[in-house]
Amino acid sequence: MLGTSLLGRLRRRDPGDAILRRAARLTLVASLVFYGCRYGAGSPTLATYGLFGTIAAGSFAQLPGPAPQRARILVLSLPAVWALIAAGSLLAWSTWAAAAGMLVVGFVVAFAGVGNPRLVGLASAFQLFYILASFPPYQPGTLPERLGGVTLAIVLLAAAEVLLWPDPVPVSYRQRLAEAADGVAAFLDAAAERLTDPPAAERLTGPPAAERSTDPPRERAYDVVAAIELARTPPTWAPTAASAQDRALRICAAALREVLAEADRLVADAPSAPIPGLAAARLLRACADTTRDAGRSLSPGAPAVDPADLDVAVGRAEAAYPVAAGTGHGAPDVPRLCRDATALALAGQARVFAVGCRVATGAPLDGEDTTSGLFEYARRSPWTLYWRQFRTHLAPRSAHLHSSLRLAVALAVARVAAGVLQLTHGFWVLLATLTVLRTSAADTRTALRPAVLGTIVGAVVSGGVMLVVDAPIVYAIVLPITLLLAFGVGRLLGPLWQQALFTLLLTVVFAQLSPAGWRLAEVRVVDVLLGTVVGVLAGVAMWPRGAGHDLRHNAVRYLAANADAVDQTVAAVLGEAPPPEAALGRVRWRMALVDSSYGQYHSERHDPRRQRVNWDAVLSAGHHVVPGAQALLRRNPPGCLAGWPEAAALLRDATGRLRSAYDALGDEVAHGRTSESTPVSTTCVDQLDRIRPLLAGADPRAVRHVVEVDRWLAGLADSLARARPPGADDPVGRRGEP
Repeated sequence: MLGTSLLGRLRRRDPGDAILRRAARLTLVASLVFYGCRYGAGSPTLATYGLFGTIAAGSFAQLPGPAPQRARILVLSLPAVWALIAAGSLLAWSTWAAAAGMLVVGFVVAFAGVGNPRLVGLASAFQLFYILASFPPYQPGTLPERLGGVTLAIVLLAAAEVLLWPDPVPVSYRQRLAEAADGVAAFLDAAAERLTDPPAAERLTGPPAAERSTDPPRERAYDVVAAIELARTPPTWAPTAASAQDRALRICAAALREVLAEADRLVADAPSAPIPGLAAARLLRACADTTRDAGRSLSPGAPAVDPADLDVAVGRAEAAYPVAAGTGHGAPDVPRLCRDATALALAGQARVFAVGCRVATGAPLDGEDTTSGLFEYARRSPWTLYWRQFRTHLAPRSAHLHSSLRLAVALAVARVAAGVLQLTHGFWVLLATLTVLRTSAADTRTALRPAVLGTIVGAVVSGGVMLVVDAPIVYAIVLPITLLLAFGVGRLLGPLWQQALFTLLLTVVFAQLSPAGWRLAEVRVVDVLLGTVVGVLAGVAMWPRGAGHDLRHNAVRYLAANADAVDQTVAAVLGEAPPPEAALGRVRWRMALVDSSYGQYHSERHDPRRQRVNWDAVLSAGHHVVPGAQALLRRNPPGCLAGWPEAAALLRDATGRLRSAYDALGDEVAHGRTSESTPVSTTCVDQLDRIRPLLAGADPRAVRHVVEVDRWLAGLADSLARARPPGADDPVGRRGEP
């Protein structure tokens, strides 16, 4: 019964058997390499580097993608592995030289994740290769054996990834994005029918709850859009690299959220009596078709989306925008202008999504596609994009810079301590530091207890075994069993068991390489304790609050940059300032920093006393401001409202309230305080009440400009409302709510 209960517990923790399959592959490759090198070739050096090469690349490396992609990454990483082992072997002659090399290697390897966070999956493995080679004995002549053992291990592991029990391929981010696009397109179609066809109202809102068998389009749209949040995506599959494709996918996700929000506002402003042939409905259908086609273009082998049809529909809507804007009595039809402005804003975001899909699929762009500034990087080389990313994060508030420096200093100090104390297995000191150290002091404390207790438990068991058994053949026989326990069962049972079983595995290995009796267990405990002390001190002394603190600080600056860009955009429309190109550039730069902090934030343990923040909505604020401001200025050129003091007063008042909302949200994000938020209505009825005093004798074209600018500001206020921390009684991410 106990065995059945344990087996059921393991199956629940690994429902797809992915961990056990991976452990089985690693066990088979490690056993073949170790037996062949130790007993076949008779070379302890070859066996050591072959075994630890398998463990580093098979257990410590967390690689993304399907099996062929992981295998390709392993093989392509070989030159870097050779360079790290060669550097460690040549610097092993001196403790200080090896520590200096550890400082450089530790920082460079960790900071490389800035350009492509998927490289973080290889960072620990790369560091282990240098660490293993940098310890005595100083034997440069054994370098060919060291490289040969590691090469054999990685090549066999890559082959096993493809041939032996390959893991099922999870749903990729592109597939989720395509499904979200299809759901949003269906909602746009239903919304267009709601504006022009009365029976469509039931299809949009769904039948009564008792009769519902499927979700209506709106609920489905919000469900599938929620699924593309980065917080719900495994880090190895999230589009967080500096490459043009990943950046385009992030922009696509933000644009799709804005399309959905604008569609919701348009439906809320639907006329009481549906109007056949409504211009906004026609544009909505064109947006639905383009959004659907753009999502489908993300599938392998699908043709790239062409936004030409959407451009034609937008051109027609813009041409008709100022025409027939009156009610027939000389007064402008503000509700219609409001709906048209919302539809055009929606179309702008739909076009951003379509162009983003073209960039993500590698399709060429024409000159107009890159003028918005969101996609100016699309024609840059990958190396240029990576260099820009590195340069951006060489900043005092970069979470990646903090994490890389913390890790590099900790490993260098651990290397000095192991060398000065002349520890026999100093490699274990740095391995313990690497295991314990996290990006925040809270996470480091969390990892400390299982690391220490697990090592002590494993050392006690190992010492007892070595007192009783001293025949190397026994350890050779049980090696595959301990490998499977350490990397399969231990990982499923938790960190404490994993550390204990890994200690037992090291005992079994070194009993065959250099038998040292029961004192090997004592050495293991001392080394791990020293390594954990170094890791804890580094975690507490160097930026202990982790990426969460940096994220909040960067987000406050990011929101302030957005507020500045909005102020300058409105000032440009009023003829009081030039176009806000510099301000929009600062928004993009701040966006890069907050995006990086956000990526690390989700790997940390969060303070439960802090208010939860919808970070995806905060990041989307910049995507709303940048293309929205540029599209606004294209239809409402700078100075179009100059000389109308009443309109200027109204827009300055709206901008001031929006600035206060940005400041309030920034204060909440920074300090975790929830202030009373003033409800901001974004309906056309409310807008009509604000604008009605200006209508007497006003130029209809000028009224159109006021309506569109005010509607844009209202949309920004709505996006800020979505980013506000939920109240204590408010569930996060309620389905069907923006």
